[in-house]
Amino acid sequence: MNSSELSEKFRQRTKLFTIRIIAFSKSLPKSPESQIILKQLIRSVASTAANYRAACRARSNTEFFSKLSIVVEEADESVFWLEIIHEANLVNEQEVLPLLREANEILAIVASSRKTMRNKLFPNQ
Repeated sequence: MNSSELSEKFRQRTKLFTIRIIAFSKSLPKSPESQIILKQLIRSVASTAANYRAACRARSNTEFFSKLSIVVEEADESVFWLEIIHEANLVNEQEVLPLLREANEILAIVASSRKTMRNKLFPNQ
């Protein structure tokens, strides 16, 4: 599989994850606190997917690195909100743990890609 195919596959993965989070959102309690957390989660997950899509269209390696840095931040925030949902026992553990696992995998992939790109752009740092 070439890098273009891998990028497309990962774009689809982040998009699907956003859709999974939207479906998951229906299982959260309707309390004001839960709704605030949910809004933040959906925003960060959708931003992860949208910014990865933008990174794939970057015009330079520097722009790609910059966009990928945003993806890492948003993916990390998504992990944070899923941890809050889990640790506050807002839903059944069986519902949130697979999503938390996927969020951590996405974060690991983009963080590794950013590190590789940083080493390519700034080899002496």
